[in-house]
Amino acid sequence: MKHSTTSAMIVIAATLVIGCSTQEAAITRSGPTPLPGSLTYGGKVVHSRYKPGTIVKNTFLGQFGYRVFERYVVQPDGTLRLTYQTTGPDFLWD
Repeated sequence: MKHSTTSAMIVIAATLVIGCSTQEAAITRSGPTPLPGSLTYGGKVVHSRYKPGTIVKNTFLGQFGYRVFERYVVQPDGTLRLTYQTTGPDFLWD
């Protein structure tokens, strides 16, 4: 009886670990979410004339006055894929 309980605990623990790692991998692969002001926000499809693999940068003023910095990669079909997104303060320079 003790052996079957231990086996069941191991199976449950393994299932939880696998579930957590699978969920994390899915989140990582999906990439950043476009924000209002992003080139691909709202499901917009943007085509670029640049060759595939080219990095396209975009900057805009986001929510609460923060500057949003984005990087897109041109895909083989010419569409843009959002790969990087970060925010920072928007300073006014003299």
